[in-house]
Order: sequence, then structure tokens, then C-alpha cells
Amino acid sequence: MQVRVYYEDTDAGGVVYHSNYLNYFERGRTEYLRERGLSVADMARRGYVFPVVHLEIDYRSPALHDDLLKIETEVLEIGKTSFVIGQQVIRVIDGKLLADGKVKLVCVGPGMKAKRLPEELLRVIRE
Repeated sequence: MQVRVYYEDTDAGGVVYHSNYLNYFERGRTEYLRERGLSVADMARRGYVFPVVHLEIDYRSPALHDDLLKIETEVLEIGKTSFVIGQQVIRVIDGKLLADGKVKLVCVGPGMKAKRLPEELLRVIRE
């Protein structure tokens, strides 16, 4: 997916504030699933929620106001109750890698108890 950097995304130096990359990653994961026919909101209504339990980000180069960014998302690991997503933020105009990260999500149900990943999700992320 692509996202434009707006003034509100930047700090006093005109650089994307570090925590905004978490928002870009979240949108990238949501759109990754949407493009494959899954709705995060629908899964939540059916009792499948996916909190982030671990996150790593390497900031490689700054994104600036008005940059067009591409968020790339891929599944790296699949467990019984969790999966790990690799994500990259790339500036479209020059293809420069700006941030590289890994995000681990765990499937939980009522009471925040871990539960097996739903079959429909497994089918999509195994492809």
C-alpha cells in the first residue's frame, strides 16, 4: 500500500516522527489482509483479535513531509497462535528503504487468552 506523509506526521525538524511508522505498519497489515479478502474488524467481531506482542524497527533513512511511501508487508513465520510479519517502508520516488521491521502478533479471544489462528487466516497467510 502507499501513504503520503502529511505535516502532522512530522516532528519539528520536518522528519516523520518515529512512532508514526507504527501507524504505517498497522495500515500495511490491515490492507495486506483486506487485499486477500479478510477484514480485521470482521474477525474481531467473531472473537479473533491480534495484539502486537513484539516489535523491532530499524530506521535507515528519514521520510520527509510530502514523501509518497510504499509499505511492503510479508509473512515471515507462522505458529499455532501467532505469526510474524516483516514490513518495510520505502520512498516511492527513489526506492530508498527508510524503515525495516518485524512484528509478532498473537491471536486472542475473550479474556485475552491465546487461541489458535483461525483457518481462514492460516489459508491466506500460507499463500
